Amino acid sequence: MNFLKFKSTFLPLVCFSTNQIASVFPDFNSMNLTRWVKQGDVVRLRRGWFCFPEFQRDIDFVRLAANRIYRPSYISLQYALSFYGMIPESVVQFTSVTTLKTANFENLWGQFSYQNVKESLMFGYEPHVVSHPLANGQAFMMATPEKALLDFLYLNPYYNTHDELEELRLDEDFMTESLNRERLLDFLQKFKSKILDKRINKLLEIYG
Repeated sequence: MNFLKFKSTFLPLVCFSTNQIASVFPDFNSMNLTRWVKQGDVVRLRRGWFCFPEFQRDIDFVRLAANRIYRPSYISLQYALSFYGMIPESVVQFTSVTTLKTANFENLWGQFSYQNVKESLMFGYEPHVVSHPLANGQAFMMATPEKALLDFLYLNPYYNTHDELEELRLDEDFMTESLNRERLLDFLQKFKSKILDKRINKLLEIYG
């Protein structure tokens, strides 16, 4: 297999799987892929998923990879909260939620963490188009600020009291001016969790 032909075929996908390779090239020799990974021509993202090294330099491609290598999933939790400026910390781990089992992966692009939620909670995310021309209009899915906050508090049950919620150090300007409270409460109803209801009510009291 000629590497240039292989690359021109799969470069537009950004991330690609061994299943996709087999569907395009049924006679593909997997030893080629092993050799290209060793040479640095191809990057292994997780078992069965790969990309090309030039995408390591574009953060949007990494976010897109987070969606692709473990699906269905969307970026949420700490990474999304940091992305929107809702928490002061810079989060380097790509945190997502999924209906699949909880999982963690590490590769040259970084650390990818996935937490399980039931299928009825897979909502409240929207596409962010990757602007790079190689992306061909592809987009990664990320929770809205409101859903990221709900996901976080739902999956981290130790934030219960006013003091514990204040320890999150949520950005006061965002919470009082940018947070869509109507959307937050609408999403909250879909969780059907009395415990989460109490946490959100306390949080809204803190931020007026």
